[in-house]
Amino acid sequence: MKHHQKKLGALALLGLLLAQGALAAALKIGVTPGAYADSVQVAAQEAKKQGLDVDVVEFSDWTTPNVALASKDLDANYFQHQAFLDNVIKTQGYHFKPVGLGILANIGLYSSRIKQFGELKTGAKVAIASDPINQGRGLLLLQKAGLVKLRDGVGARGKLSDIVSNPRKLEFVEVEGPQLVRVVNDVDLAQGYPHFIVAAHAFDPGSALIFSGKDDEQYALRFVAREDNARDPRLLKFVQIYQNSAAVKAQIRKSYANNDKLYSLAWQK
Repeated sequence: MKHHQKKLGALALLGLLLAQGALAAALKIGVTPGAYADSVQVAAQEAKKQGLDVDVVEFSDWTTPNVALASKDLDANYFQHQAFLDNVIKTQGYHFKPVGLGILANIGLYSSRIKQFGELKTGAKVAIASDPINQGRGLLLLQKAGLVKLRDGVGARGKLSDIVSNPRKLEFVEVEGPQLVRVVNDVDLAQGYPHFIVAAHAFDPGSALIFSGKDDEQYALRFVAREDNARDPRLLKFVQIYQNSAAVKAQIRKSYANNDKLYSLAWQK
């Protein structure tokens, strides 16, 4: 009996040590460059002051952060809005859950060759996001500009095949979202994300010919976790730090070139 009790005590001690080790491990948050990465880095510095260690892992695409989250290489990521999240859950079968709101970013149509849409020539090249959800958002912006017409009812899920009218015979080039800033000078018009433009020191992020607007909450970023760790108190504490830190808010504004028309803070709406 005594031997059995000692064995249970050793197992309990081992479990306690493992639990303490898990609690001591740094929280890992995946981000993409620009305002998202920079603001999370500032939040991580603020969290450190409160005894919470956070590792910020930066990715250059919109696929790997979800793969890493699903494989438990990350505790959460911060790069996608609800429409994007809904689509990857549907297509990839991820068991993910949003745990907090973040930045609501405006997007625009940018050009280094024209100053107004009337100057766009027949057959002009237009760069647009390659993923289905952000492509739909870009197409809605092109429709708002009067350059194309989409099939009725497709909304933000529109894709190139849903264009029913393209009077200028625009030629579309599909590019992964974070890389769109790199092709603006190679095309006549490009969908663009202001925070990527600021991060690349490319050109004035406020110079878009047209903006989408910053009021549709489905396009606000989410902190996203797996369903099995969505209630992790460390993660929830970090989200609270992010949303309530004056230093984070100052960094976000800086990341958007101090231009309030380029973003809003969705959690404050």
